[in-house]
Amino acid sequence: MRRGILLINLGTPDSPGKRDVAAWLREFLMDGHVLDLPPLLRRLVVSFLILPFRPVRSARAYARIWDAAGSGTGSPLLHYSRLCRDRLADVVNIPVALAMRYGKPRIPDAMAELATAGAEEILLLPLYPQHADSTHTTSIEAARAALPPGATLEVVPPFFDSLVYLESQAGVIRDSLPENWDYLLFSYHGLPERHLRKADPTGNHCLTRHDCCDVQSAAHATCYRHQAYRTSALLAQRLGASRERYGVSFQSRLGRAPWLTPYTDGELRSLPGRGVKHLAVACPSFVADNLETLEEIGIAGREAFLAAGGSSFTLAPCLNAAPEWIAALRQFCTR
Repeated sequence: MRRGILLINLGTPDSPGKRDVAAWLREFLMDGHVLDLPPLLRRLVVSFLILPFRPVRSARAYARIWDAAGSGTGSPLLHYSRLCRDRLADVVNIPVALAMRYGKPRIPDAMAELATAGAEEILLLPLYPQHADSTHTTSIEAARAALPPGATLEVVPPFFDSLVYLESQAGVIRDSLPENWDYLLFSYHGLPERHLRKADPTGNHCLTRHDCCDVQSAAHATCYRHQAYRTSALLAQRLGASRERYGVSFQSRLGRAPWLTPYTDGELRSLPGRGVKHLAVACPSFVADNLETLEEIGIAGREAFLAAGGSSFTLAPCLNAAPEWIAALRQFCTR
């Protein structure tokens, strides 16, 4: 049976226009893994509390980073994801397709592309280092639903502590660090606390005690917070950052429910008052630069840190299509 590879990333609107942003947000937020409310209530919240307001702000933010990878490149996330697909295809010599969980290219179209190329065994590689139902689980379910008749699906698990991922991520961060830096902040996409509790197979471990991420448990296999802390510690070790010189925070929250803390925006405002003047930030939950890295951290976050008294701010790029990342992807796909 011939093999094919399907890369899945979260997605991006077709343009930074308000209508395209609203359409993308609607698809994203109507997923029960993302906004985990009963269907009718979810529709009411999305239609009447979020979509009348959020697309305007998000469209402005997207406009600030559109074409950031170069003139005419459009969405950075889509640009770098395509580049990854193409460079991976060059080194594995089997069909490689790309899909977005929300937006285009769509998963059924990517599956059809692989089927046309003769692939019967599909290796699914969700491009999310840490597990979350709102990224990893929903992508797997959507891929299974679109699987061509007779084809099989194998899934690459979260790679938050994979040696090749860590080495490639550490290398990209190391290359971007200035000569003098006081502190390295690892900022991860946030999650509502209830998502962790729902994903906890034990039902009584996640967030039940302050050190739950340090106490060995079966819950860690699906615990986003534990995996974020584990990734950070292993990266800091490779970068020679002592525990006093790095921290972990969570960004991009939505709504009033409790989300994972500390919040990145609060950390950026408070760090100068704690003696940090030269800050470096890395975002290890993303493998491709996007709105959350380039605008939320690289523009708004930089402004907040400097306004609070910081002297210099460095944002490490995501893995994007770095050669060491393509080599890591090849190992994931050929082992």
